[in-house]
Amino acid sequence: MEVEIGIGKSGRRAYGFDDIAIVPSRRTRDPEDIDITWEVDAYKFELPMMAAAMDGVVSPSTAIEIGRLGGLACLNLEGIWTRYEDPDAIFEEIATLPPEKATRRMQELYDEPIKEELIPQRIREVKAGGVIAAASLTPQRVEQYAKHVLDAELDVLVVQGTVVSAEHVSHDPARQPLNLKKFIREFELPVIVGGCASYSTALHLMRTGAVGVLVGVGPGHACTSRGVLGIGVPQATAIADAAGARIRHLDETGVYVHVIADGGMSTGGDIAKAIACGADAVMIGSPLAPAYESPGRGYHWGMATFHPTLPRGARVYAGQKATLEEILTGPAHENDGTLNLFGALRTSMATTGYETVKEFQKAEVMVAPALKTEGKSLQRAQGIGMA
Repeated sequence: MEVEIGIGKSGRRAYGFDDIAIVPSRRTRDPEDIDITWEVDAYKFELPMMAAAMDGVVSPSTAIEIGRLGGLACLNLEGIWTRYEDPDAIFEEIATLPPEKATRRMQELYDEPIKEELIPQRIREVKAGGVIAAASLTPQRVEQYAKHVLDAELDVLVVQGTVVSAEHVSHDPARQPLNLKKFIREFELPVIVGGCASYSTALHLMRTGAVGVLVGVGPGHACTSRGVLGIGVPQATAIADAAGARIRHLDETGVYVHVIADGGMSTGGDIAKAIACGADAVMIGSPLAPAYESPGRGYHWGMATFHPTLPRGARVYAGQKATLEEILTGPAHENDGTLNLFGALRTSMATTGYETVKEFQKAEVMVAPALKTEGKSLQRAQGIGMA
């Protein structure tokens, strides 16, 4: 149902994770009987998750650890790890920058040219750990660096930007845009593309031949695109719309394309809501930033934080409070939902009676803006729990 914004302009009402609730069904299950595995292309993962391609979160070593724990980590091939041979001092400097100088200094640090020889080197470092390797490139550079990706035998490529479309238009003859459909059809590896936030864009991206589509424009904790550009769609609605596009694409082609919710999640409950809205898996960055192993020393920033002319991100402090294992699979020693994220997903599915992720996508949800505040006045007053 559309809402009138003014004479001549109306729009749909959209919902974020805080606006909705998962409704318990008539059945419950034991958490031990729940299957949260995720299969995409030829690969199977024990956890339905990707770690976001953010420098403060994913290093070759954290990619290996996340893979060992059952997830898939995505390394940024245009970030610090391919600009600096030994980036440890760079991360240390970023962690000590005062807030008022952080953005400008990070622009300078990211002005260091990408060293092409480091692209295959970093990929091989991940693969040497015996895990599936994923890495990201922007549409502007993917053709330039594709050979290095293939030479290093990457397993999954992510073509990622703030917004990625299958139909970029440029009037500059010297700047020919990436033909995403042609590139994916001819590329030898499975490709995940994103982000997007609407039914039509998701459907067009699915028609390129991608195995997965990232859904999310601006919901990340470190992202400022919604304020800088005024664009975005709240995640619950964006995911549900993309899931609708997935159904149409499946009907048309018989090919199932994975919907991956990218951003806006802080807790296991948010991850559960993302899947209940239709996601097959989630991409998370800021929930992993507080891990002791993460290279950002508790700091987290997005891929557009350091843009040379229009930064669309902030360096945020997430703290350091747990290991990657505790964050992903527990045990939790806090009650705020930020630890044992996938244990929470498993328990949410068990409590509502759904055995698999595919079944959980059909869970009933309702608009419930009072979900996190009803009866929680003492928690809010004391700054604990859900406060």
